[in-house]
Amino acid sequence: MTKRNTEVDIHEALLEGSAIRHTSRKYTKGSYLFREGDPIRGIYLVKSGKVQIGKVTPEGRELTLKICGENQMVGEITVFSGPSKYRLDAKAVEDTECLKITIEDLEEALQRDQQLAMAFMRWTGIDQQKTQTKFRDLLLHGKKGALYSTLIRLSNSYGESHPDGVLINMVLTNQELANFCGMTREVVNRMLSDLKKDGVVSMKDGKLIIHQIPRLKDEINCEECPIYLCKID
Repeated sequence: MTKRNTEVDIHEALLEGSAIRHTSRKYTKGSYLFREGDPIRGIYLVKSGKVQIGKVTPEGRELTLKICGENQMVGEITVFSGPSKYRLDAKAVEDTECLKITIEDLEEALQRDQQLAMAFMRWTGIDQQKTQTKFRDLLLHGKKGALYSTLIRLSNSYGESHPDGVLINMVLTNQELANFCGMTREVVNRMLSDLKKDGVVSMKDGKLIIHQIPRLKDEINCEECPIYLCKID
């Protein structure tokens, strides 16, 4: 299954196939679409820009679960259920435009359009699988699994061919990378330093180059999941 059959498919089914009602809103970098604890009122489709989905722990540590880009859906699924609240934060990490669909309009569209309902169920199933694989890597392989699997996922989402390996075409600070892994910046600094010494990764213009992806996969006993599951978005 390709991205065409997941994010883009649900995007087109929601807006084109069903002519579902929606509103458009722009968010400046650093502003929030919603915060943890806010009532869930709808879902968002990213038209342009990027949205970071994450959570702040009681100790104040930030955990980034994924970054959603163009044609991707943002929100927690609560259709055909009672009132609920968001368990995560959604923050624009660059100037972003989103289309918002209310829960009521979504439920109405799902009831009348079988094709839309099937696309929606397919998207929710894949999104759940992505979350499960991320927690699996963290629980089974600890800090190494968290960092190495994050690097692999970044290569699948933002990787570009490079003479020396795969270039992650995205500027990430070590703190931002640590947020993806649920670790401190100091731990990530140390682990990246070791990977650089071993020739597994290097930096160029603030971007990571991964020279030995098979080495990272071997270290965490990679199960070779389909690419559409092994992504950071």
